[in-house]
Amino acid sequence: MSILSVTGLTVAHGPIVAVRDVTLEVAPGQCIALLGPNGAGKTASVEAIAGLLPKLSGKVVFDGQDISQLPASSVVKRGLALVPQWRELFPNFSVEETLLAATNAARGRSAIELDVIYDYLPRLKERRTQIAGSLSGGEQQMLAIGRALVTNPKLILLDEPSAGLAVGIVRSMIDTIVRIRETGVAIVLVEQNLEVATALAQTCVVLTAGRMAWTGSIEDAMKTDAIREAYFA
Repeated sequence: MSILSVTGLTVAHGPIVAVRDVTLEVAPGQCIALLGPNGAGKTASVEAIAGLLPKLSGKVVFDGQDISQLPASSVVKRGLALVPQWRELFPNFSVEETLLAATNAARGRSAIELDVIYDYLPRLKERRTQIAGSLSGGEQQMLAIGRALVTNPKLILLDEPSAGLAVGIVRSMIDTIVRIRETGVAIVLVEQNLEVATALAQTCVVLTAGRMAWTGSIEDAMKTDAIREAYFA
């Protein structure tokens, strides 16, 4: 049974249609990757699912309920969390203040204890009194993931989590995301790094110019012309 079902999603920035007729499903504990070049509509898709962008048309069903018209604040309270591409942390909040502030988004449900977050992301425990703006890029990405995780989500939307990170940090991040997924949390992953996508996702949707060019298993995707054309043409 799907935790998230998106049907015919169409999104516009003013007069420009960024995404047209995107359809996808993800089950608990599954990861689906949104692949494609810059400008393909990947970020617009996840931001619309999260309630940050209005939808021209389409339907988003999360955990059995239609959330298509709900604002982001209501969506996150239902257990759907977004880790945005640029992290969007409060630079003057400490690590622990950032995590504690995020517990408000879990209102009506039980937030995850900080000790659990620190077990997933031990560097955050070491840096818990440090302000977010002084963290390294990798540490900020860990904090952004921890901020989402503390809300006790059923699904996490991860937008380009590996962007700008060193190889060692990316490998550690992959291990953490796998652990999270293995607890039953579903993941929608936006990625440019195909190695990260193949390490985390079982299925994928390839977007080109806002439209679906291909969908299926991540293993099959690596063998298709759609991937080569999207990334290397």
